[in-house]
Amino acid sequence: MKELVYLSGFGNEFATEAVAGTLPVGRNSPQRVAHGLYAEQLSGTAFTAPRHANRRSWLYRIRPAALHQPFKMLQSGKFHNDFDVVPASPNQLRWDPLPLPQVPTDFVDGLVAMAGNGSAAAQSGCGIHVYAANRSMSGRYFYDADGELLIVPQLGRLRIVSELGAIEVEPQEIAVIPRGVRFRVELLEAQARGYVAENFGALLRLPELGPIGSNGLANSRDFLTPVAAYEDVEGDFELVAKFQGRLWSARIDHSPLDVVGWHGNYAPYKYDLRRFNAIGSISYDHPDPSIFTVLTSASDTPGVANMDFAIFPPRWLVAENTFRPPWFHRNIASEFMGLVHGAYDAKAGGFVPGGASLHNCMSGHGPDAASFDKASNADTTRPDHIVDTMAFMFETRAVIHPTKQALESPQLQRDYHECWQGLKKNFNARNI
Repeated sequence: MKELVYLSGFGNEFATEAVAGTLPVGRNSPQRVAHGLYAEQLSGTAFTAPRHANRRSWLYRIRPAALHQPFKMLQSGKFHNDFDVVPASPNQLRWDPLPLPQVPTDFVDGLVAMAGNGSAAAQSGCGIHVYAANRSMSGRYFYDADGELLIVPQLGRLRIVSELGAIEVEPQEIAVIPRGVRFRVELLEAQARGYVAENFGALLRLPELGPIGSNGLANSRDFLTPVAAYEDVEGDFELVAKFQGRLWSARIDHSPLDVVGWHGNYAPYKYDLRRFNAIGSISYDHPDPSIFTVLTSASDTPGVANMDFAIFPPRWLVAENTFRPPWFHRNIASEFMGLVHGAYDAKAGGFVPGGASLHNCMSGHGPDAASFDKASNADTTRPDHIVDTMAFMFETRAVIHPTKQALESPQLQRDYHECWQGLKKNFNARNI
């Protein structure tokens, strides 16, 4: 049986069953569910959300999700939402990659909070984390009640086994796990590292295309969602929940991944970033980075995102008499960048795969001195093919607050500002 099917649009309904005859016909919660299963609705939006925006799935499972022992709070370690412990800084910030663990560490234990804004309580903002792991989750399961998780692998393939089926994801692909969906992460290679955005706001969706038309950027037909699969396993397991910024643990005597069939539109999905159809200028000027948006979380202000996920993939630069890399800029929005693969065309060094940078609201940034000199002297009568790269950006409307542990991390590049110090004064009024 295939593990993935095409999503083909975020509003569509899906129906999938691992055992024939599981899904009821004509009603969602019959008096007696087939095969002795239980019917359970998982709602990702308000019951009364508009039909085009409503997300929910009906799950037909061996045991209801309510069946477990009481939760007890855990020491959250490095995975939390403490974004206001230290003041946010206007300085440009950059980090080296998180080191790979030397002791057994699974996906949940390997999560490290880097920055964020808003909160799950306010249902606005996002958390930004990195992870490094060297073993699969064994005997434990996880769900995040605070937000949906956008997982961006940088090193190592993952198999994400969820209530609604399994997804395999590799570097240059992404996976989105909806709020509340229970899952475990298996490593398909010895080590894994990457990035996670925890979206507290409106669910991620494809951006509107406007004058671009009906095609371009990320196409809905390229998103994949899993087919039903289930575990009927008993034992002594741990269920870890993230709730209001803290981790909680409960004992559970069976696998919670016991959904035999489901239908609806609230489910994990994946996307291959290499299928992104980049749009750019073929005359002059570098377009705004919004042209690279893959997914967006809307806010209460039209045109202003709670969070955007944008990528900078391989592409052609052909604009003549134009500074082709991203220009110097200051934004009302704040930007957290990561690099999955290769090199980034606006930085000559220091920004490496697994690393990250943060440029907050109105903090000036742009190409370093070496990249500026190279682009300023380039022959723009010839096209430039940018290859072997995949950078991304989490952009938000609110200031991104680094965590205390991120600012005290040995990975913080305390000399990052030096990359601009070689920009020389070229203006001389006496020569005009």
